[in-house]
Amino acid sequence: MDNKKKENFSEWYTEIIQKAELADIRYNVKGFVVFKPWSVITMEKMYDIYEKELQDKGHNPAWFPIVIPESNFTLEASHVEGFTPEVFWVTEHGRGEKLEEKLALRPTSETAMYKMYSLWIQGLADLPLKIYQRGSVYRHETKATRPFIRSREFYWIEAHNCFATKKEAVNQVKEDLETTETIMHQQFCIPFIGFQRPEWDKFAGAVHTYAADTLMPDGKVIQQPSTHLLGQNFSKPFDINFQNEKGEKDYVWQTCYGPAISRMYASLISSLGDDKGLRFPFELAPIQIIIVPIYKEENKRNVLTYSKKIKKVLERDYRIKIDDSDNTPGYKFNEWEMKGVPIRLEIGGREVENNQITISLRTSKEKQSIKLIKLKKFIRIHAREITDTLRKEADENFKEVIHNADSLDKLKSALQKGGFVRVPFCSIDIKGKECADIIKAETSGDIRGTKVNDPERPRDEDKCICCGKPAKNIVYVAKQY
Repeated sequence: MDNKKKENFSEWYTEIIQKAELADIRYNVKGFVVFKPWSVITMEKMYDIYEKELQDKGHNPAWFPIVIPESNFTLEASHVEGFTPEVFWVTEHGRGEKLEEKLALRPTSETAMYKMYSLWIQGLADLPLKIYQRGSVYRHETKATRPFIRSREFYWIEAHNCFATKKEAVNQVKEDLETTETIMHQQFCIPFIGFQRPEWDKFAGAVHTYAADTLMPDGKVIQQPSTHLLGQNFSKPFDINFQNEKGEKDYVWQTCYGPAISRMYASLISSLGDDKGLRFPFELAPIQIIIVPIYKEENKRNVLTYSKKIKKVLERDYRIKIDDSDNTPGYKFNEWEMKGVPIRLEIGGREVENNQITISLRTSKEKQSIKLIKLKKFIRIHAREITDTLRKEADENFKEVIHNADSLDKLKSALQKGGFVRVPFCSIDIKGKECADIIKAETSGDIRGTKVNDPERPRDEDKCICCGKPAKNIVYVAKQY
């Protein structure tokens, strides 16, 4: 796979999915993908880390039905308009017997959960209500599907929250963005920019949408967790109300947050992988340590016995495996590097004789030999260093793909290089949509929005690159998946 990731990301991506056995697209329903054990083990770890963070911040888990009655779905007008084209409908059961009411396979869960919230919330004592669920959602995507990047079923977490005041809801949105930084960036090593989406590109039914965008190696943007300030747009039609301190009926303020685990996995393998294959943060690797015994027939027993001794020392704390297959050492090295195992321990006759281990890190080209007595400390230190190294490399690569443009021609040229392009723009309010459509038509770029952190203000002399009017915003444009 030499240089393929840089020169032909699509080919690299397809090849790594096949060679590392991450997914199989041959399932006989178009757009649906089978995720295989090597990817699912990591995604389960990602789920666990994310859920712990949510629970630590006061969210509680629940499971809601996968089917949503059409009558629920149609209560909020802009929501149904936004999602209906993508909905899978269940209309019959058994031997063709029609259902009394058709059911949507959830494209997202607002209309399932909020019907129940209206029953659960009566007074201030019931607030705030912060609930999340892990699961899959279903959308009839019409764009080309790619494993993990885009499919008609994807795996995520969605958190849905209710508050007594707008201030609490706004603070929850800020907390969601902090959670994305804490988990996706710091632990999963995926860099991003947080944007407020323009009004024409917000979640259907939201007051405002805020989303984390990261980049794939081909320079296209992929949206990661988004959080939405819903205001009272759903609480009123769903009648989610409470008796306030004055004894009056009031409607809750709501937010929702959606980290898509399978999409983050796409960014993880793409951003961190190299021409040898996958690379994982230490905590997310399906196997964290691989032991490769190297022996001749006369010392095979001693080498394997020593390898098992080391495995026993480490297996309580780490996911570890001995590769005692008949493949050559070189084949094994390449195989486990391709699968992204962070630490390789090589055990041969010399290591047995000297009571030592030869160690190779997936993030380094150099090998080290240490005494067995120092092994636990070495792994403890380097486990953190492996993750830190991957994050730093990803951050540096991310910085290199932010450009500037002050005209449509310069924007078009910059987008051909890939990455984000920073431009002055008339307005992210709905009146700016006409200019956004022109930019899309002429450059194939989409306005991602304005930065949430470190907000940027245009200079007095800045003009919209499309209409030439005074710029009210600095926006970022990119080609997207």
